[in-house]
Amino acid sequence: MPITIDACVAQHQGDRREQQDRAAIMPHPKGGGVTLAVVADGMGGHAGGVIAARQVIHTARNNLEGFSARTESARVLLESSINEAHMLIKTSRFINEKDPHSTVVMLLLQPGKASWAHCGDSRIYHFRGENLVFRSTDHSYVGQLVVQGRITSEQALVHPNRNILLTSLGGVEAPKIAFGEADGLQAGDTFLLCSDGLWAYFSDQELGWVINGSTSAREASELLIGRARALGSGDGDNISIAILKLLEAPLA
Repeated sequence: MPITIDACVAQHQGDRREQQDRAAIMPHPKGGGVTLAVVADGMGGHAGGVIAARQVIHTARNNLEGFSARTESARVLLESSINEAHMLIKTSRFINEKDPHSTVVMLLLQPGKASWAHCGDSRIYHFRGENLVFRSTDHSYVGQLVVQGRITSEQALVHPNRNILLTSLGGVEAPKIAFGEADGLQAGDTFLLCSDGLWAYFSDQELGWVINGSTSAREASELLIGRARALGSGDGDNISIAILKLLEAPLA
C-alpha cells in the first residue's frame, strides 16, 4: 500500500525572552520519498543559542542537498551533519564572542525505512498507533541515572539536576551521537521530534494518545503545545516539535 506523509513543524517561545530552538522538515530537492526532519535546542545565553541552533539546520539542509540515497548511507549523512555543525558552532564562538551550544535530533525518512540520530536531550519518539515503539535516551545526568535504574522516569522529571547535559554540539569534546533505524514502516506509524520544552510535561503514553487521537499532525502539535503551555504555569521553556504521520495514500 502506498504511503504518504502528513507532517507539521510547530514552535512556541514559551515564557523565555527569545526563541532559541530551531526546527525544520526538509524534503530532498530531488524527491524520491526522502525527507529530513531536524530539531535543535540552542543554548548559550542571549543570541548564543540561536546561533548554534540555526547552524544545525543550515548544515543539515546543505548536506541533504548533496545526499544520494542510492550511493550513500543515512548514517553517514546524519553523522557528518552533526559533526560539521559542531565544528562550525565552535568556530562561531570566536567570531561572535558568544558561548553557543545546541542539542539536536535528526530523522531521515526513506521509502519503508527511517534512520535517526541525536545528541543531548532533544528526543525522537516512534509510535505505531498509540503504542510506543522507540524513544531515545537522553544524554543527560538524570538520563543516565534512569538507565542505571537508580531513579525512575517520573523522578527524572523533577530531579534538581535534570538540566545537566553530558554532551552537546559546540562543546570542547566531540559530541556523543546515538543512532537508530526502523524498517518495515507502515501506515499508522508516527515520528515525533521535540525539545525538552515539550516532553518534560508528558508521559510516553500521553504523547501517544494525543498524536494517535488527532486528525492531523497539525492538530496534534496544537494540542501538545497548548497542554504544555498550561502545565508550564508561566515558566515554560521554548517548545519545538516536528511530527511526521505515515498514512495510506489515496488511490489515484
